Amino acid sequence: MSLKDFIKKQFIDVIHWTETDQDTLAYRYPMQDMEIQNGGQLTVRESQMAAFVNEGKVADIFGPGLYTLNTNTLPILTYLKNWDKLFQSPFKSDVYFFSTRIKTDQRWGTATPITIRDKDFGAVRLRGYGIYSWHVSDPKAFHTKVSGTREIYKVADIEGQLRNTIIGRMSGAFAESGVPFLDMAANQGALGDKIAEGLKPIMAELGLMLDSFVVENLSLPEELQKLLDTRVGMNMIGDMGRYTQYQVANSLPIAAANEGGGGVAGIGVGLGAGLTMGQVFANAITQQQPPGGGGGSAPGAPGGGTGGGPTPAGPAPAAGGGGGAPAAGAETKFCVNCGKGIPKAAKFCPECGTAQ
Repeated sequence: MSLKDFIKKQFIDVIHWTETDQDTLAYRYPMQDMEIQNGGQLTVRESQMAAFVNEGKVADIFGPGLYTLNTNTLPILTYLKNWDKLFQSPFKSDVYFFSTRIKTDQRWGTATPITIRDKDFGAVRLRGYGIYSWHVSDPKAFHTKVSGTREIYKVADIEGQLRNTIIGRMSGAFAESGVPFLDMAANQGALGDKIAEGLKPIMAELGLMLDSFVVENLSLPEELQKLLDTRVGMNMIGDMGRYTQYQVANSLPIAAANEGGGGVAGIGVGLGAGLTMGQVFANAITQQQPPGGGGGSAPGAPGGGTGGGPTPAGPAPAAGGGGGAPAAGAETKFCVNCGKGIPKAAKFCPECGTAQ
């Protein structure tokens, strides 16, 4: 290698950067032991910005375009270095490129449930997740506060900071929105806008711009979700009596399809127990009322009728009689189908004929 070639390689005529991946945010152009040729070319592609940094201070910033580097296109650097307008010598400066492409499909989510105050349920723990997008909008602020002098700065280096900032902002956004949890599903768009409103100034301080923020889902932890499902189910049922009747009516075809008469009776008894229980208790109370509870006076009672003496009581009905209901005090049981009182030893109900 000749001396001329060696000297030529110490000066940079063209400065440009071609992105090799989608995750690089800032890239420092290699300048070790090299100087920039006065009058050299700077190429900044679309979705990029470039910044010249002199002794740790951000100087001139360039958007997309082709630039000739001289005192006219580098006014801040010229001022910092006290260059004369006729300055023509090579110079040293750090050059950083920044990717301004929108970083899409960035995920956020709550690692653990966050506690909010809900006007319907009081304190509620919520989970949530969604997506958001952003881009570098202010290279100077981003270089000064975030990326610094690192050779390469990637999305993963700031992702955790942004995600935790979002989670911290969620609790405040829920409280300010005043939307009950049960209405949040219908207001996820408005809730996302509320969270984004609080995030934009925070991200702007870092040289970033929030382009979109979407709340995809809000949910309760599993144990709380089960309780909510139970409550919603009870509200949907409404009248428990009518619901039970509906269930019994639907069970009749199933009972009829079972083989043997015992299957029908057994299933009917099991499903109808809730409906007949009230009737059974009512009949029992009616049949066991003490004598004399009626409205009229008994014959021969003092002050009633025309007889002079008490009328003897008639013979008591025989226990276990055929067609009528058993007398009070006799050993009785209740039909498993219709609920009527029958003798305890009876094998069939005299009212409905159901086997006991």
